[in-house]
Amino acid sequence: MDQTLAQLGELLLGSVPTVILLAILYALYSAIVHRPLRRVLEERRSKTEGAIEQSKADISAAEGRTSEYEQKLREARAQLFRAQEARRQKAVEARAAAVGQARSRAQAQVQAAKGGIEQDRAAAERGLQSEAAALAQEIVRRVLQPAGAGR
Repeated sequence: MDQTLAQLGELLLGSVPTVILLAILYALYSAIVHRPLRRVLEERRSKTEGAIEQSKADISAAEGRTSEYEQKLREARAQLFRAQEARRQKAVEARAAAVGQARSRAQAQVQAAKGGIEQDRAAAERGLQSEAAALAQEIVRRVLQPAGAGR
């Protein structure tokens, strides 16, 4: 058993330089590769997350601009509709004014025609009265005329 312990002691003594080399190798790996790699990965992750946050902010800003554009578009459409409505109202008013003027002219023409008809009627009445008077005189003259004188 002493021999086994002695061999075990020699193996442990022989593995000390390997353990030391392994510890040095681990320390070098950590210093040269692992820490810079972790730093680069963390930086990449922060940049990626920053880019994601920036994209979210950009998307939010774009949505805000889109809603603003849609609002302006709605306002422009409403303003266009109001302008069209105002033009239509003006056209209706102009049409109503034209109809009113035409109606006034027609009424004036009707009044003028009535006046002309009234004048014609009065002239015809005067003519009939004078003709009636002439016929009455002729009738009276013939009635009063001796029976054999006119034939």
